[in-house]
Amino acid sequence: MRYKRLGNSGLFVSELCLGAMTFGGKGMFKAVGQVQQDEADALVRTALEAGVNFIDTANVYSEGRSEEIVGQALRNLGTRREDVVIATKVLGPMGEGVNDRGASRGHILDQAHASLKRLGVDHIDLYQIHGWDPATPIEETLRALETLVQHGHVRYIGVSNWAAWQIAKALGISERLGIGRFETLQAYYTLAGRDLERELVPMLQSEGMGLMVWSPLAGGYLTGKYRSGGEDGRRANFDFPPVDAERGERVLDAMAPIADRHGISMAQIALAWLLHQDAVMSVIVGAKRVDQLQDNLAAVDVRLSEAELASLAEASALPREYPGWMLARQSEYRTKLAQAGQPDE
Repeated sequence: MRYKRLGNSGLFVSELCLGAMTFGGKGMFKAVGQVQQDEADALVRTALEAGVNFIDTANVYSEGRSEEIVGQALRNLGTRREDVVIATKVLGPMGEGVNDRGASRGHILDQAHASLKRLGVDHIDLYQIHGWDPATPIEETLRALETLVQHGHVRYIGVSNWAAWQIAKALGISERLGIGRFETLQAYYTLAGRDLERELVPMLQSEGMGLMVWSPLAGGYLTGKYRSGGEDGRRANFDFPPVDAERGERVLDAMAPIADRHGISMAQIALAWLLHQDAVMSVIVGAKRVDQLQDNLAAVDVRLSEAELASLAEASALPREYPGWMLARQSEYRTKLAQAGQPDE
């Protein structure tokens, strides 16, 4: 296991993060997983023993039950609080009231305290806004998060599923106000879905933010188990995230011989590809069984050759879109000069 800085901070997190969305089995998340306490204890133990020090959950996962299970697992295993980085999120509905959702000051402060209670800890290492709230000014959200940081309830802040312009605007507001900034983005990124390379990846690299990848197997699609018409698994009842079927088949065709050559699973190839991407800080892996998790954890030992990476890149390439192709065309000669270290004449 290797460790990377959490964004531009001095905190280090494992390159694989244990996702707890499968914990709890309540509400809409029942279709994702129904892992209960004993099973969760085994999964958390397996992850920690492999060097994972990063666990991600959210208040909406199984109506708060996921957070409860994560906190209890760490206590059951006798894990030192200092040895684990806990990330959770806020935004989604946690009640029937009109203000029981969103990124308003009231909802953020109420839910942070509720998450602390469910987790059974005195602070959250990484508190993330789970999506975009068009009804709340960004400044209100940022000031609420700063209150939590100043009170010691939250150490670092991040977002999930935001657009590049939204994050850039938030970073500018944080700098203007002299308050803590977003250090991470949690986003969907796979060989079957490389859309964030258009705008988000350049923005993250420019601003020194870390990328946490959710659903790195595209909801199980990249395991290849659905190719034979198999109906078991998450996508059978929860067909998400969406996958372009034609491109997806090309990707699976490229992955299969590489997996055979290495003698490993397709899942490990999908995860290893992500771990080879410079923009990726940590990849979130979730599991229902210990053997699934062990297979995923083994991806840290997979080294893909340049030829294999090129093959996967070609199969998964995004269609060219404006302004990307124009930016590349107009900046080509300047890029060459900059890389060569030659003065522009």
